[in-house]
Amino acid sequence: MPTFDLSEHPHRRYNPLTGSWVLVSPHRAKRPWQGQVEKAPVELRPAYDPKCYLCPGNERAGGQQNPEYTGTYSFVNDFSALLEDVPEGSYEKKGIFRAESQRGVCKVICFSPRHDLTIPQMEVRAIRKVVDLWVEEYEELSSKDFINYVQIFENKGAIMGCSNLHPHGQIWSQSTVPEVPALKTYYQQKYHKSHGSSLLADCLREELKGNERIVTANDRFVALVPFWAVWPFETMIIPRRHVQNISQLTDEEKSALADIYKRVTVRYDNLFEVSFPYSAGIHQSPTDGQDHRAWHMHVSFYPPLLRSATVKKFMVGYEMLAEPQRDITPELSAARLRELPERHYTE
Repeated sequence: MPTFDLSEHPHRRYNPLTGSWVLVSPHRAKRPWQGQVEKAPVELRPAYDPKCYLCPGNERAGGQQNPEYTGTYSFVNDFSALLEDVPEGSYEKKGIFRAESQRGVCKVICFSPRHDLTIPQMEVRAIRKVVDLWVEEYEELSSKDFINYVQIFENKGAIMGCSNLHPHGQIWSQSTVPEVPALKTYYQQKYHKSHGSSLLADCLREELKGNERIVTANDRFVALVPFWAVWPFETMIIPRRHVQNISQLTDEEKSALADIYKRVTVRYDNLFEVSFPYSAGIHQSPTDGQDHRAWHMHVSFYPPLLRSATVKKFMVGYEMLAEPQRDITPELSAARLRELPERHYTE
C-alpha cells in the first residue's frame, strides 16, 4: 500500500473557520490547464452608457438621479433585500416552523464613474478610494443601534448574477449576524480560547513557511489559496496584522489592501484572458457590541471558472446532496495563479 499523498489520493480537507469539509480528488485532474484554452471575445463597452442606471447623471428607478460623480458613489439600493422600517416580530408553530423579522440597510457602491472598467483595470489609487468608501460605510452603518453585521461584497460577471456591468459592489447590513459570519465567529472564538491567538494569524504563519499556497503578497497583506478551498481558484486575502475589521486599518494598510486586491483580480483576468467572474466579500467582526478580539478580518474570492473562459465549476449532485468536491488541489491552483503576470492582458 503506497504512502498517503495529498497531491495523489482522494481525501477530505477541514475548514477550521466554518467546521465544514471539502472532498478533494486530485487524481481526476492533475494538469487541468493543458490543452486548448477557449477565450471569450473582449467586450468593448463605452466609458459612459446613457442607458446605465449607475452611470453619473443618469436616472435610476423611481425617478432618482445620480449626481455627476467623478470618483466613488454610494446610495441606498432601490430594490433593497432588507428594509429599515420593518416591525419587530416572530413566528413559530409546533417548534418546527420558525421565522423572525429582519431589519437592515442595503447600499450600492459604484467603484468608478467609468462604465467600461472593472477593478483589475482600475489604478491602485482609484481602488484605494473604494477601500475608503467601504470603511466610511462600515462605520456609518455599524453606528446604527439595530445593525449587528455589515457584509461588504462584489459580484463580478453575469454568471454571478451581476445585472449591471458598471463597476460596483454592494453592502448589506442587518439586525442579526448571518449564518457564515456566525460560524466564523464561533470557530475563531473557540480557537482563540484554546490557543490564545488568532486562528488566521497562526494559519498565515504556517503558510508563509511553505509558500505552496501563496499567490501574491505585499508588506501588509498576503493572498493565498486556502488549504480548504472549495472553488477551483478560490483565494483569500489576509492582513499580516491581527485586525478585526476594516475600520482598524491604518492608512498604509488601506493602500496595501487596494494594491493586493488589484494583484489578485488581475491574475484572475490573465488566467483565461477574460474578465473573470467571481463573488468576493469582506468577512469581519460583527457590530453587535460583543467581544470579538478573536476575529481576524479577511477577503474571500469565490470564482466559478474551471478550465477556460467558458468551462465553469457547478455545485450539483454530490455537492448539493453531500458536501463540496474539487479536483484541482489548492496547491496546483495557487501555483497556476502565482506564475501569472500582474500586468493586465488587455494592456
